[in-house]
Amino acid sequence: MMLLSPPARAAALPSLQRQSCNITCRRIGRCSPLRVVGMAEESSDSGGGIIEKVAIVGGLVSTPVIGWSLYTLKTTGCGLPPGPGGSIGALEGVSYLCVVGIVAWSLYTKTKSGSGLPNGPYGLLGAIEGLSYLALLAIVVVFGLQFLDQGYIPGPVPGEQCFG
Repeated sequence: MMLLSPPARAAALPSLQRQSCNITCRRIGRCSPLRVVGMAEESSDSGGGIIEKVAIVGGLVSTPVIGWSLYTLKTTGCGLPPGPGGSIGALEGVSYLCVVGIVAWSLYTKTKSGSGLPNGPYGLLGAIEGLSYLALLAIVVVFGLQFLDQGYIPGPVPGEQCFG
């Protein structure tokens, strides 16, 4: 790997990226080649830690499962059926926990750093963060409607109205 001096590294940036960095630098009133290079290195980082990748996969699976679960709850008054060996019910429960965990991680990161989760590879973690907040909002709305319509919020174990 060839080491370049900060001005040479800044000059090696693509023209459009140099332009946006220069506009940012002019806007804040101070420019340095190290800042420009640092911004370029931050934006080019497409990798992610194992926790980010697990959260992405978990979020990509969990949000549709929660959508299916909430639709089923609203139309039938019951959650998803247990499925073979309880696998669908388990997936439903883990999905709710996954979404709550992503939202909790996001809120923790927001309080510590002032911004939400990083974008992650291909911007997927940021998308999952947004989808998790939407899923949490949908949970609150559907559970509230369930309480108003039926007088109860479903528990983790289905009641007798769900069997048969």
